[in-house]
Amino acid sequence: MTGRRRLPRLGRRVLAAQMQVALVSVVTLVLAVALVAPRVFADHLAATGETDPVVQGHAEEAFRTAGALALVAALAVAVLAAAVLSRPLGRRLARPIEELATAADTITAGRYAVGLRTDPFSDEVARLGSSLQRMGDRLADTERARSQLLADLAHEMRTPLATLELYTEALADDVVPRQESVATIQAQIGRLQRLAEDLRDLTLVQEHALTLHRTPVDVADVVAESCLAFAPAYAAAGVTLTPRTEAGPIVIDADAVRLSQILGNLLDNALHHTPAGGEVVVSFGRASADVIVEVTDNGAGIGAEHLPLIFDRFYRADASRTTGTGGTGLGLTIARALAEAHGGTLDARSHGAGAGASFSLTLPGHSTAAGSPST
Repeated sequence: MTGRRRLPRLGRRVLAAQMQVALVSVVTLVLAVALVAPRVFADHLAATGETDPVVQGHAEEAFRTAGALALVAALAVAVLAAAVLSRPLGRRLARPIEELATAADTITAGRYAVGLRTDPFSDEVARLGSSLQRMGDRLADTERARSQLLADLAHEMRTPLATLELYTEALADDVVPRQESVATIQAQIGRLQRLAEDLRDLTLVQEHALTLHRTPVDVADVVAESCLAFAPAYAAAGVTLTPRTEAGPIVIDADAVRLSQILGNLLDNALHHTPAGGEVVVSFGRASADVIVEVTDNGAGIGAEHLPLIFDRFYRADASRTTGTGGTGLGLTIARALAEAHGGTLDARSHGAGAGASFSLTLPGHSTAAGSPST
């Protein structure tokens, strides 16, 4: 790879530009004087009535000499002024640009915390500096999120991988019944597959790369279908699932599949945190121009210290809940991201541990063109 050719510094370019302007100005003045001044002088000399050729010759010679000296003096002053003024002007122009270049090199090297201290000399440079600083901040946030994601992912994969290794060895040594080993291995593989799918969905939504196929959707139908799909799991866990559809049909423009995914994640979360004998209620209705779907349980509840964090990736309020029984840890994160992709919100409320919890999905109730995709 060849080295980059070193270019002239900005200060030198400013000096060269000013010299060129001064030279062009002097050449223009010389041409103007050469073309116009002799004729005007001759006319004025003739108007004086002087007819002596010797006097006229001396006068013309004196005019030419004085004009040449004046032009030389003007050129010298112009060059000197350009040289004197170009140095502070070049410094003034170059300092913020050099700082921007240094900041860009710093970001390229992977150090995203840049501080721009020099006052810019123009609005354009100020906007460029502000944009560069915001870009550095965004890249720093992205890098922190990437590092945290890798750490979280390694933690989440450790348990299923350890289980797979253990039961594979047990299967090879005939320590555990074959049917039990195969069932456990299949369950852990399924968990890893769900984790991969959840990570893919979360990445698509957070990078605004997920296309929503909006169509007119009846919220009552989505609630009924989601409750029907979870009914066997709730029955097996001894938890009552109660859909309340008294509000009747409410049609909104949404992606039916993603809307079902949001509600499914909420129902799955409620099931994991509601003990046998408990109840989960799903209700919906209008609130002003919005539509609100609520999933309320009377289960474990959420402590005040955990409430602001439950939508974070891989966060579990119950530290004793293992990854094998607590889902992938991405369900609520994906649900909120999908709600925001629809232009809505997803919030949680709880009066504390043991007091149950309520999740409110708020979606815009206005209609848009059916079938229009959104990313």
